[in-house]
Amino acid sequence: MTMEVTKNQIDDLNAELVVKVEAKDYEEKVNETLKNYRKQANIPGFRKGKVPMGLIKKQYGQSVLAEELNKLVSDALYKYIDEQEFEVLGNPLPKENEEVKGDFKTPDTFEFTYEIGISPEMDVKLSGRNKYEYTKVKIDDKLINKQMNDLRRRYGKLVSGEKVGDKDMVLGQFVELDDKGEIKEGGVMNSSTISMEFIEKDEVKKKLIGKKPGDQVVVNPFDVSRGGEDTASMLGVKEDELDNVSDQFQLTINEVKVMEPADLNQELFDKLFGEGNVKSEEEMRERLVQDMGQMFEKDSDKILTRRVSNDLLDKTKVDLPDEFLKRWIKASQKDPITDEQLEEDYPNYQRSLKWQLIQNDIFKKNDIKIEQEEALNYTKGLLVNQYAQYGMPAPGEEELNQAAQQVLSNQKESQQIFDMLAEDKMTTYFKETVKLKENEVDYDEYVKIAEDSNA
Repeated sequence: MTMEVTKNQIDDLNAELVVKVEAKDYEEKVNETLKNYRKQANIPGFRKGKVPMGLIKKQYGQSVLAEELNKLVSDALYKYIDEQEFEVLGNPLPKENEEVKGDFKTPDTFEFTYEIGISPEMDVKLSGRNKYEYTKVKIDDKLINKQMNDLRRRYGKLVSGEKVGDKDMVLGQFVELDDKGEIKEGGVMNSSTISMEFIEKDEVKKKLIGKKPGDQVVVNPFDVSRGGEDTASMLGVKEDELDNVSDQFQLTINEVKVMEPADLNQELFDKLFGEGNVKSEEEMRERLVQDMGQMFEKDSDKILTRRVSNDLLDKTKVDLPDEFLKRWIKASQKDPITDEQLEEDYPNYQRSLKWQLIQNDIFKKNDIKIEQEEALNYTKGLLVNQYAQYGMPAPGEEELNQAAQQVLSNQKESQQIFDMLAEDKMTTYFKETVKLKENEVDYDEYVKIAEDSNA
């Protein structure tokens, strides 16, 4: 049964949809539902199934009618929208300050008016004339040596040291002090470990460097930990108890642990690259150049994608039905938000939606698609990498398929997968479309550029 839907265009970005529902559209379903209610109704003074229909209609008629009308109108709206060439933003919203036309007490014809936001026309300008910097990292001896040292430390072993260094671990006892700098009666006392690498304040590091087992130092526990759960764990208290803990503790150093780097031998080569794949320090350096090149290429691609997308966002004119979208955002939130919060957050939402529209336009005009099988294979690849990170072999094809399908059945995780795939496809499109000017920088500058790009 097809209901009449009429579109009233307000402007290029806003319209009203009027849904007309006649009695013939809902009567049969409403009567059927009320008959079922009558069969199940337990009303004092009447046997089950023998309650007068008039009483059933009086008690349940309007609510059943409202539920059926809601379903019919919703189906009609989305069917109509699906058949049109225009695209809507968000979902239709009941028109503000306008009641449904029709009488629920003596039902006949009803009219429902909804507001919709319409997706704007796009003119995304990106061609081979556009030129963008493609930043690459200079993989020089300095960077290779740093990577080799990091790997040797990661696979090294802890040995006792004579004094504290800037990368060592300090094992000691923390004792809480009072305002006078004396041991607090009934205060916190706990043995724990400090990792010097994670101390951010130089003055705190300097206070500890050179100290030996048996030495005592007064420290602020928040300066020698990473805050929150880490600080609580170090002091042996619950996280919600930290507000009542002093910022002055006596640390007695019991032991210093120094990381002794692993030797550059066949045992290390096999651990890092698989048995027999690398047989010398020279081959390890060559392999690191290759591996880091592949790793940094992905990061360079991300930097390029951010540059191009930000440029498109700045240069592409996109008008949005802002007032409608603000209403829709408020209506779709699980937790209520104030007008002030909405106004503060709206520019970020606006920019995000603008990029989504630009991306959709590029996909549509260039016939770029993400197929379900492609998403499945991509998810399987992510899972295989996860297993590898934990040093575990990937499961067989059937089990891997099931695991990937399980991930994609979760709406949130599935959306993340499709977003990642979309970004990969955008990167490929950008690299194939625009002119690239390669610029090689050292590692520290590269990291700064990557951080600025993400910001």
